[in-house]
Amino acid sequence: MTKEELLSKLKIIITPYVQNQEGLKNLTENTDFIKDLEINSANLVDVVLDVEDEFDIEIDNEAMEKMLTVKASIEVIEHKLAVK
Repeated sequence: MTKEELLSKLKIIITPYVQNQEGLKNLTENTDFIKDLEINSANLVDVVLDVEDEFDIEIDNEAMEKMLTVKASIEVIEHKLAVK
């Protein structure tokens, strides 16, 4: 799966939780979920659960704590898919 495909799937997953639609339109690898998209911390847990379901992976607490930006999330997903 390419980075573009991962980014596309991740965008679909986070869309229901985004408070800042302008930030979503300008989504890049450097987008911060809390600062740029205004996703609250409770919803970040929902995002992680949705990511686990979508990619059939398990994300531990250490990896979850890293998933604050699009780039970090993609790196976690890629790593989990690689060791699956």
